Amino acid sequence: MTPELTYLAYFGLLVIATLLVQVLAAMLQVGLPPLAGNREGLVFTGLAFRMERAANNSLLALALVAPAVIMVHLTKQSPELAAQIMLVFLLARIAYVVLYAFGIAWFRTLAWVASFGCTALLYAKALGF
Repeated sequence: MTPELTYLAYFGLLVIATLLVQVLAAMLQVGLPPLAGNREGLVFTGLAFRMERAANNSLLALALVAPAVIMVHLTKQSPELAAQIMLVFLLARIAYVVLYAFGIAWFRTLAWVASFGCTALLYAKALGF
């Protein structure tokens, strides 16, 4: 597997881990029966809330970055650069989730901007820019 696809797979694992941490934090906060129910009116706070938002954002980031990585891979546009961009993306997303979990706002935003910029660069590479 190419490095950019490997980094994409690692990001998928990060998303899975983020979802698991969110569910565990929510279960500790409200218990299992409310989580097993329809969740109407269920409001999370603290870590459970922050991890829910981080998980949702990570799923959106996955939906955006995966097609770009696949297109770059298929078109073989600068594979070394694509791998480096994906490594920066992965590190920024790891930082984003950790910073969000601890409620560190401005650095979290910088990590988000870095990962979003990497996604945009991958689309530019896929289009031959």
